[in-house]
Amino acid sequence: MDYFYLLIVSFFSNLFSAFSGGGAGIIQLPAILLLFEITFPVALATHKISTVLLGIGASLKFFEKDSPNKKFIKDGVLIGLPAVIIGAYSISYIDEIIARKLLGILIFIVFILSFTENSKKNEGESYPNVKYLLLFIIGFLNGSLSAGTGLLYTLMLTKIYGMTFKEAVGYTLLVVGLLFNLVGAITLYLISNIDMSILPILLIGSFIGGYVGAMFAIQKSNKIIKIAYQFVTLVVAYKLLF
Repeated sequence: MDYFYLLIVSFFSNLFSAFSGGGAGIIQLPAILLLFEITFPVALATHKISTVLLGIGASLKFFEKDSPNKKFIKDGVLIGLPAVIIGAYSISYIDEIIARKLLGILIFIVFILSFTENSKKNEGESYPNVKYLLLFIIGFLNGSLSAGTGLLYTLMLTKIYGMTFKEAVGYTLLVVGLLFNLVGAITLYLISNIDMSILPILLIGSFIGGYVGAMFAIQKSNKIIKIAYQFVTLVVAYKLLF
């Protein structure tokens, strides 16, 4: 019965993540720890691998008709991916409690900033140093703590590049959900263990949830996507802090 509960949780957490740009780990990871007696590193590594399917499912739907801008992918690969690897290897040296509190404060600031106006389209090209620094920080946090990094990336795209929230969520699921999580999953697999008994359930829930969530996001207005993003951001900040 626990496997059925996990499938339901995985489906809905990834559905909402694909709709709003992040937050799956705040629901799915605690569910794994609650339902199954496994250690945090093993739970994190198993969760990380499953989220790759979230990225694949959501990206297939988001970019079904239009190809993504290769520049965003290139920036993520050159700057973000090395940071993901560094973050994954540094997880054993980080005080998890303190780190999660600091990340919670950061996510709450993100929530507040989400109410400010976006930059003009492509204005981010005027701030390359800021862009690269943010990409490195997001990649490092993705590899080490995982939670909330999709939300950070979405905000970066709206505030620096001037994307709408709907556009930003699509690129977040491709770059963070697929690329960052894939590299993080491989790295964690090499330095930790995977629970193969629950992985197939998580993979199914992540892929279907990601695809359906992206389908809903495409159909809804940018305003609704932004409200969903702000709601998830506030919940994630609260969970990390308390």
